[in-house]
Amino acid sequence: MFGIIVVIHEWGHFIVAKLMDVQVNEFSMGMGPKLLQWGKKETKYTLRLFPIGGYCAMEGEDAAGGGEISVSEVPAEQAADNPRAFNNKKVWRRTLIVVAGATMNLILGFVLLLGYFGICTMPDDTTGKVYYAGTTIADLPETALSYQSGLREGDALLKIDGKRVFTVMDIQSLLQDSDDGTFEMVVRRVTDGKVEKVTLPAVSFQRDPLADGGYRLIYDFKVNAIPQTIGSTLSQSIKTECSVAVMVWRSLGNLLTGRYGLNELSGPVGTVDIIGDVVADAVEQQHWQDGLANVLMLIVLLTVNVGIFNLLPFPALDGGRLLFLIWEGITRKPVPPKYEGWVHAVGMGLLLLLIVIVTFSDVFKLFA
Repeated sequence: MFGIIVVIHEWGHFIVAKLMDVQVNEFSMGMGPKLLQWGKKETKYTLRLFPIGGYCAMEGEDAAGGGEISVSEVPAEQAADNPRAFNNKKVWRRTLIVVAGATMNLILGFVLLLGYFGICTMPDDTTGKVYYAGTTIADLPETALSYQSGLREGDALLKIDGKRVFTVMDIQSLLQDSDDGTFEMVVRRVTDGKVEKVTLPAVSFQRDPLADGGYRLIYDFKVNAIPQTIGSTLSQSIKTECSVAVMVWRSLGNLLTGRYGLNELSGPVGTVDIIGDVVADAVEQQHWQDGLANVLMLIVLLTVNVGIFNLLPFPALDGGRLLFLIWEGITRKPVPPKYEGWVHAVGMGLLLLLIVIVTFSDVFKLFA
């Protein structure tokens, strides 16, 4: 699964490079020793031993300072005279090629979510129809603590503690991210036919203590049910991808601020272990839709994660390459290739060091 996600990412670079008339020397599925090779024209297609990624090698890319996409085997001095070399294309063309990888990851996530909502959502036991969970309060007793602190039936949740709510996934994650069970909420409320935004400064929920010292927050309300239609399936898929993307972004922020420790970060080993657990659970599921749904949602999380991570403005990633292109577009002068190459080399070294540390942590957790 992880290999497919990375290959889809590189395929995005490949397709747009072809559309931008950039010479692609090799498109590889997998890493390591070569197993198969085919293609008699300018592009070689290879299948390599380890299914953990892939790359798209473009002529002249090395002359443009290296980066995440790949390293071209063609010397920079040869690529300099080739009008189809990556580094000889206009900035906007190179920009499209660079962002295409992450874009394909997000497109893959959306397509998988269409399958998740269109195929894997279980029908209601009483009506036999499929419904999606919305973000509007549909059932809230007056005895509920959240009702007593301001929440009302019919309120559409817009923000929780200043963070945007797209789906019920956001509600669940944000309500669990609290130390005291009290939240500031912004809701859309209809009063006497008038729609208004209302800020509720302190909506509280009951909490049950757990044996490990934590707590379990009690949801004292239900949300509305949205009937399955083509429109609602498209809408839920888009909103859920936004929720996953925001969750990934928030997690990165929490990692940088120290809310999450480095031991909570997973690398390739930890990711494969998680995939294995989810697939094993899926095989044991009594209803195949439940198992497939869990697998699809995990792949969505992984592919969106790969897409967002690659757009971070860090050397050796697509986002680092994008920063240099933005600079070139503004100043009309490219950064000298050797300096850009040095920056990407340092970034790659730091990324490899991080991978080694995280992998060691993953292996330790496997045997702990």
